[in-house]
Amino acid sequence: MERDASVAEELIVAARRLSADLSLLAFAPPVSHTYNPLTYAWPAHEHYLRRYAASRRRVVFLGMNPGPFGMVQTGVPFGEVAAVRDWLGIESEPGKPMVENPWRPIEGFACARSEVSGRRLWGLFRTRFGSAEAFFIDHFVANYCPLAFFDRGRNLTPDKLPAAEAAPLHAACDVHLRAVVAALQPAWVIGIGAFAEARAAEALTGSRVGIGRVLHPSPASPAANRGWAATATQQLVGLGIWSSTEAL
Repeated sequence: MERDASVAEELIVAARRLSADLSLLAFAPPVSHTYNPLTYAWPAHEHYLRRYAASRRRVVFLGMNPGPFGMVQTGVPFGEVAAVRDWLGIESEPGKPMVENPWRPIEGFACARSEVSGRRLWGLFRTRFGSAEAFFIDHFVANYCPLAFFDRGRNLTPDKLPAAEAAPLHAACDVHLRAVVAALQPAWVIGIGAFAEARAAEALTGSRVGIGRVLHPSPASPAANRGWAATATQQLVGLGIWSSTEAL
């Protein structure tokens, strides 16, 4: 892959700024714990940016926020442990958040639970492109929001936050998304699910970037459980982002 260290550095600076801005926010019950992997799992995230975001990308896939057994544990978006360790080649022991959730402890790469959404997403890319290096020639994966929210053992997604808490969160994440787009110069930002698509459309209003969506690979989605990879592929082919024969 062609590399430009300045691109990765821009993203590292933007991620650190986002993390600092979000550290100023507070979230009321039912949120019992908030995790920010950009703090306690920063080495793995920085490794991901330096290795896989070192030049411009045609397509940025945008997720909602970290999953409890994915980025929460590994520091990588949709970071299912096996995919991050064995396909992306990243492994770094995370630290601990300031207040650890006893119902969702940080186990890092020792976590035995599989993040289904991440397994499906990276599994599709592995099947289609073979190597991570081939996938990242044209693509990148990011999250809109780096924070994970919990009500004890229950995962809370950002779309469930009250407006007064969501507004400053969205403001900071919008600034970060615009920085990602400025650095990577993609032709497309593809929301993984409706929330990410909507946030991208709002944050990037007036830009020349195409906005699209693929079905979210969550196991909570009946449609995703009926063959997510085939559906997502059809959607990307329909948008003209992938050809029907590309890298198969």
